[in-house]
Amino acid sequence: MDTLEELETVETLNTPAPNVNEVNKVSNPINQVSQNTNNTGNENNSDNNEFPKERPTFFINYIFIFIVLGTKLLLKEGTNAFNPNTLIENVSSTDGNVPLTKQNAEIEKKKERIRSNPKYVKMKENLANELAAGGIGQKLTEPVLFQYTVMDPKGKVITGRFNGVSKLDVNSFLVNEGYEVFNIETNDMLNFIHGHSKIMSLKMSNKDLIFWLTQLSTYIKAGIPLADAVRILANQMGKGKESSNQVFNAIVYELSMGTAFSEALDKQGNVFPSLLINMLKAAEATGDLESTLDEMADYYSEIEETKQQMKSAMTYPVLVLLFALGITVFILTYIVPQFVSIYDEAGVTLSPLTVFLIDLSAFLKNYLVVLLGVIALIVIAIVVIYKNVQPVRKQMQIFAMHVPVFGKIIIYNEITIFTKTFASLLRSNVFITESIDILSKITTNEIFKEIMYETIGNIAVGEKISASFKDRWCIPDVAYFMIQTGESTGDLANMMQKVSDYYGGLHKSMIGQMKAFIEPVMIILIAVIVGGILIAVILPMFDLYDKISM
Repeated sequence: MDTLEELETVETLNTPAPNVNEVNKVSNPINQVSQNTNNTGNENNSDNNEFPKERPTFFINYIFIFIVLGTKLLLKEGTNAFNPNTLIENVSSTDGNVPLTKQNAEIEKKKERIRSNPKYVKMKENLANELAAGGIGQKLTEPVLFQYTVMDPKGKVITGRFNGVSKLDVNSFLVNEGYEVFNIETNDMLNFIHGHSKIMSLKMSNKDLIFWLTQLSTYIKAGIPLADAVRILANQMGKGKESSNQVFNAIVYELSMGTAFSEALDKQGNVFPSLLINMLKAAEATGDLESTLDEMADYYSEIEETKQQMKSAMTYPVLVLLFALGITVFILTYIVPQFVSIYDEAGVTLSPLTVFLIDLSAFLKNYLVVLLGVIALIVIAIVVIYKNVQPVRKQMQIFAMHVPVFGKIIIYNEITIFTKTFASLLRSNVFITESIDILSKITTNEIFKEIMYETIGNIAVGEKISASFKDRWCIPDVAYFMIQTGESTGDLANMMQKVSDYYGGLHKSMIGQMKAFIEPVMIILIAVIVGGILIAVILPMFDLYDKISM
């Protein structure tokens, strides 16, 4: 035995120690790459038999990660973390099959409860019978509003509405969207209340339209199909907005039925501007949808910026005027009456200004509510007449356009919008007659509408477009000559854009001048009103002081 042990000892001593690098090559291929990189130029250290000092640090890191993950699993699953069944379910997820977790099981139970509900069972039976029998499942000539009741994949019952041409198509669309359909119905009352009628008309705001166009262009550029991009935007913009959801679902439905994008938007009533629809129609013909969406987003951004400038210019004077009126009414109804009794007891002789002020105070104190009601009725009547009576609207617009400073702001704004829109339509190869017709629908100014109608007539008889703008009091001479030059050189679109840029700058400048002019005027107005009231109240005090001193 001793001899055998001695031989083994000698063999062990004679056997060379294994190279550390070779051990690392076998045990860890990643370390092999690291060792080869680090050992370049340092081959004399390759036979070093000591392990790297970083090895214990790696071991500690692994232990730390194991403790953190184990703690997280323990907090999530509790004592079930070490249950073999739980471990098997978690491992089964690596097979590509979704494990039946507790949450999924609860959702399935919820769905089964809904499916077994007699109410939804009856709905589903009626729907199946109607679709099988045909009848209303046949396609209609015009889209109508359908109301549906469905269950989404999470077991939530949803009721919504959108336009369609048949119950069968609506059912197919909802099933493809992942819903379980219970009921689909339509009737005249539903279409009257929630349909695209003039009473319940919906129009997308410029802010929402800008966001919608920008995001839609981004998604399409990213390679997302048009229908999927609209569906994503419906989820983004339709949360909490039933009317928006109705519109977006209707667009997705029309696209799934093979309808062109511009036609799908056109079928939504007044939701989308006619300018956008015609621009998209031209873009579909040229295959340049993304550029058109970007261009229209920029167009409506500039229009919205112009509107905000007008609002900001008018907000300050209106607020100051309301503040001045509020102070005046407060002084006349609460402060002045307290001095009346003093004047009556003292027998002071009142000036005509003070008598007028006291009479006005008594009138406001007795008839303030009636006066406010009459003013509100007058304002409502003016608004209704302005919207519905074209001759009155025209005369009011003519009067506003002749007001100093303010009139130029209106004219420059109309010129800017007209030329900008016309340039966009011409660049998109929309026919001139169709472009003019679109422009006549965009503007709300009756004077410019007349110019548009006259332009269409001139084109029909072979005259130039610029002939309609000649010798018009509402068309600046510079704008007329620039339009005439663009028409003569065959570069009307670029010249229209230059006109738009020029008068857009003038419009911003005029708004700045108006704000600078109105601010001191409002301050002077407040000073005159408050100062006049104070003078009318204080003047009798001097007479009272003279009587007391005598």
